[in-house]
Amino acid sequence: MLLIYSHKITPRLTYVMRQIFTRVLGVEIAFTTKVEDFIKHTEAKITYTKQPLQNEFFIRSNDLLFEQGINDLTISVREWDGVPCFFSAGERSNIPFDIFSASFYLLSRYEEYLPHVKDIHGRFPPKESLAFINGFLHLPVVDIWAHKMFGLLQDRFPELQRKAKTYKYTSLIDVTSSHSYAHRGFVRSLAGLAYDIGSLRLKRVPERIKVWFYPDKDPYDNFDFLVDLHKQYGVKSIFFFQFATYSTYDKNVSPNHNKFRHLIKSIADYSKIALAASYSSFDNVDLLKKERKNLAGVINRTIEASRMRYNRIHLPQTYRNLIEAEFTDDYTMGYTHEIGFRAGTSFPFYFYDISLEIQQPIRIHPFAVHDYALVNLKSKKEIYDKVYRLYDQVKKVDGHFISVFSNELIGNGSNKIDWKDLYTTFLKNFNA
Repeated sequence: MLLIYSHKITPRLTYVMRQIFTRVLGVEIAFTTKVEDFIKHTEAKITYTKQPLQNEFFIRSNDLLFEQGINDLTISVREWDGVPCFFSAGERSNIPFDIFSASFYLLSRYEEYLPHVKDIHGRFPPKESLAFINGFLHLPVVDIWAHKMFGLLQDRFPELQRKAKTYKYTSLIDVTSSHSYAHRGFVRSLAGLAYDIGSLRLKRVPERIKVWFYPDKDPYDNFDFLVDLHKQYGVKSIFFFQFATYSTYDKNVSPNHNKFRHLIKSIADYSKIALAASYSSFDNVDLLKKERKNLAGVINRTIEASRMRYNRIHLPQTYRNLIEAEFTDDYTMGYTHEIGFRAGTSFPFYFYDISLEIQQPIRIHPFAVHDYALVNLKSKKEIYDKVYRLYDQVKKVDGHFISVFSNELIGNGSNKIDWKDLYTTFLKNFNA
């Protein structure tokens, strides 16, 4: 067991220590503020405060884990053996920066509480993030730091043990539009045809008419392909279905359509089903609860996980709403148009509510790749190489690699990339 001494035990401190040691490294820990108990401890131990007590393993603390609320922070990014880091700790510290404060800053999404200009959908822009600005968005730095620290601790305490972690891969399938043309109803179908003609999207007209007569030819209806592929490669998958009424940004098939409900039931036999929350439910807890309840009614199982439409997160309210709606897990943490690690980690972590200074009971599963971050790349090779570098980093730390693909893009035959082929390549190579 690793004993951690600090002059003060705060909710922030216990939160980040448990994430790093327990969940990332698999190391059993305990805390103390009593110098005599720390000195008597004969096993591995760390001092986390301003000054070392003796000649123990010492990490000089920043003030961040002992503060409350949000403050203006001056952050200077440096390197530790080639890995970006910040919150310098000085020469006496065994690690040259405060790994715990830096990890808390990223995991809590501290910077997203600070004033910033949101995009058209009210999202935090990735280009304003510390990781993007300093060129380490592609690195799960929290996980890398943790593993490097554990190596130093083992050098000092060879008897220190950890429970082995294993690499995991999960494929998320966003189903915000289950069908492009089929099952849309007479009025919506005619309106769609008129729009295609009026906007000169004439290539869609014969395809649309064909699907009216042969609904199983709908380009977005690739669910059998996806299920078979996941079974073939033994991939863990979660299908996120939108189950909402029509609105400006929510244009899926009606949740009352029997074919749509049958589709969800059939997928539930092979994969976990979760809610792709509608755009309209973003700041409407009652609607969020209703969508969750209605989707659960289709599969006769509890819906525990969510993804917010367009990866919209407003801290801390989004997670408070999800908790009130009784979700236990969320898969929204990532950027739609940038690949990488929004919270600096590949591991699941609990949401820390800075406004209330408590760890909230919802687990966040960060994704590294969203398919719409790849659409402007020129070739399959360029896409694969970029994503492989992320996978390789996660593999090195025995982390959890999560990708997000939509049935829409996989079924889009108009793009220069064969998305079915690319997705197959991902599953084949990144599932082990």
